[in-house]
Amino acid sequence: MALRLILSGGIGSGKSTAARIASELGVHVIDADLVGHSVLASDGEAFEQVAELWPEVVVDGEIDRRALGRIVFSDPSRLEQLQAITHPAITSRIERLVDSSGSEVVLVELPLPDDLLGPGWSRIVVDAPDGVRRQRLLSRGMTDDEIRERMAAQPSRREWIELADHVLDNSGSVGELRAQTEALLARLREGSDQAPDEAGLSARPEQQG
Repeated sequence: MALRLILSGGIGSGKSTAARIASELGVHVIDADLVGHSVLASDGEAFEQVAELWPEVVVDGEIDRRALGRIVFSDPSRLEQLQAITHPAITSRIERLVDSSGSEVVLVELPLPDDLLGPGWSRIVVDAPDGVRRQRLLSRGMTDDEIRERMAAQPSRREWIELADHVLDNSGSVGELRAQTEALLARLREGSDQAPDEAGLSARPEQQG
């Protein structure tokens, strides 16, 4: 059976960078966000229900995901509504992609704390200080209000750490993240029982804020 990994972390933590590094190291990477895009596309499984609930986000026959984000991330009940529609479709698509991959190591980049994919998966969390994450998001063109709403809708740094089987500290350089990712993947491929802290890969609780 393939080694199944979930890569998570708060917005701006560097999940996509870690996923790219894993792909360069030969891991089959599935981006759950892209799968989410596909289920919200005009021919996707979730399009009609979302368009019916929030017709104002439909522009030229397509869902404006940024407009949808502004609605759901400012209201937890609306976010739950959206997830109830999209999560089953996303899970089904990911399962099909995993089954058809034929890869020994599969990693799903999943920006959610939910146990969406069921048992048999190990969760890697990418961690970075909130201030670092905020600066990264500002550089991408997000506003302060959008950043606050997105971060408030997600677990705190400590909560992410508590969900993790393994932690990658992305408070430093990309080179440092690469070294950690390579070491962790090598250990997991070898089936080592060494704890994350012993490998120097887990952020220490006193570093969390």
